[in-house]
Amino acid sequence: MSSPDAGHPSSRGADIDRRTMVLDSAMVTFARFGYRKTSMEEVARAAHISRPGLYFLFSSKETLFRAAATQALERDIAAVEHVLADAGRPLPKRLLEAFDQWAGRYIGPLTRDIAAVIEDNPDLLGEVAETAPRRFEELITEAIAVKSGRAAAPLVAQTVISASIGLKHQAAVREFYLERLEVAIDLLVR
Repeated sequence: MSSPDAGHPSSRGADIDRRTMVLDSAMVTFARFGYRKTSMEEVARAAHISRPGLYFLFSSKETLFRAAATQALERDIAAVEHVLADAGRPLPKRLLEAFDQWAGRYIGPLTRDIAAVIEDNPDLLGEVAETAPRRFEELITEAIAVKSGRAAAPLVAQTVISASIGLKHQAAVREFYLERLEVAIDLLVR
């Protein structure tokens, strides 16, 4: 028997908030222990939910991981879209902030592990492992095209993305990544 509030909008909102919180907790747990070593029990404990409650929401660890990574990537893309849409700000500033949302915030001890657990398990993610990075590249290319023109934009965007990837692997701290990426953007986006 369902509760009287089951169809109520605030009840659905609470369910969405709870699911979001569970997925955030799962992502942190996967980052801490790695996909293989993370148990559903550990995720349930971190999310303050019972193991049966977790299995009610997600039928398997693979399903949970896919949902958690998808939520993180979709959140990143939404943040990038928002930053790049602010045409009132100079393009280099918007690009730097977009890259910070996409990659910079994953630099540091625990946050690096979140990026690594996603990158290390593309076979578990399905199509989002390809669609999110492709969408990021499209957004960066579109933003650059406004200033540099359609012909030059793809090469410039791909070069800045390559610089970001290299810097991300070199950087121990987010500030280093952002300082160096700002130089790359200033050189490439004129």
